Amino acid sequence: MFIRSLALLVLSAVLAGCASTRLDATVHTIGAWPEGRAPGSFSFERLPSQEAQAHEQDRLEAAALPALERAGFKPASGERGEVLVQVAERMLQGQTAYPDPFFVPYPMGGGLYGGRWAGAGWGWGWGMGAGYTVPYYVIEVSVLILDARGKRALYESRARSDGAWPDDGTRAALFAAALKDFPYTALSPRRVTVDLPP
Repeated sequence: MFIRSLALLVLSAVLAGCASTRLDATVHTIGAWPEGRAPGSFSFERLPSQEAQAHEQDRLEAAALPALERAGFKPASGERGEVLVQVAERMLQGQTAYPDPFFVPYPMGGGLYGGRWAGAGWGWGWGMGAGYTVPYYVIEVSVLILDARGKRALYESRARSDGAWPDDGTRAALFAAALKDFPYTALSPRRVTVDLPP
């Protein structure tokens, strides 16, 4: 029992040490924002599939709002904005294993894990060992800005994080990374580091 408690204590210390107030993202932008054009007012626009999941889309748009405002946009008041903004999210979930340095056979220790793992971006493999498996997420958000009159795409940006926890703070930070260099496209893809919301 003492060994298991010690293992949990060490694991807690490691996880606490990994906690961060910043997020690293891979950002890719494309487009040509008209030179001299101010950001102006905007309205969110949704695809039918997004409208069908209105509650989730509300949360995503709320996470994107601070980044849009920092970029100089302001929500349109009661009418259509000068630009339309579409925001989306894509998430992949896998499992990653952490070895247990204090392994004791079950039921006293962390137990055994093993088997084949596969998936997009994860590769193939077989493994057997002692430790803990935890979820691992790849999260990507996208922002598409369209001219409201002609529906011409003016700016598109995507930000992806590997391993971040999928909560509203992470989404807000990813949108901040996606729009950090607006209206410029900068080098793509590139690494961008932003602060996580408190």
